[in-house]
Amino acid sequence: MCVYLLLAFLKFRSRLAQSLQQIMRVLQLNLFEKRDLMALLRGDPVNPEPLDKYQAQLF
Repeated sequence: MCVYLLLAFLKFRSRLAQSLQQIMRVLQLNLFEKRDLMALLRGDPVNPEPLDKYQAQLF
């Protein structure tokens, strides 16, 4: 019930057009992503962080 109320408040304050079910689905799919919540819900494109040149190398 708490999650439903928080999502309803988020939808009300942000004036999103998506349904509560759509908002919940987006949050579930991006649970472990570090992104701005409003950018995520608006559907803004993801700007991946640039890789460090040594990040993909095995030592």
